[in-house]
Amino acid sequence: MATVHNHTFDEISLGQTATVTHDVTQRDIRLFAAASGDLNPLHLDPDYAAGTVFGECIAHGMFTGALISAALAMQLPGPGTVYLGQSLKFRLPVKVGDRLTIILEVTAKEARRRQVTLDCRVSNQAGKLVASGTAEVMAPAIRETVTLPELGLDN
Repeated sequence: MATVHNHTFDEISLGQTATVTHDVTQRDIRLFAAASGDLNPLHLDPDYAAGTVFGECIAHGMFTGALISAALAMQLPGPGTVYLGQSLKFRLPVKVGDRLTIILEVTAKEARRRQVTLDCRVSNQAGKLVASGTAEVMAPAIRETVTLPELGLDN
């Protein structure tokens, strides 16, 4: 079982970064559709998507947002992080087979609420920006190393 550690508010510094990569699969898109209830055929039906400006199925925009959420929760600040807000602009479609790189950078800290602001950028394998925005989180107060639960999903 894997373990991860967090970064407390006091340990986080301006300019600190974290980087995560993710290869987008058809299974990702189907699982996100099932979990969110967003069954838009643009994401799931190749025949429908072929008739759109994209010419093929694309991932849900909020799937990319969820990858940012995971980077915040697992990397910076890490386990115990509380999401307070997110601004997000989708710039290019994400497709099956894309390798996404999520880069978080600390841009501000506010001690009263342990609030940390992070610049969030997501690029594809060609280095093109697919999404960007700003996240506000409450960073953990206590340093922890946690064992991740196992997660199993059918099909």
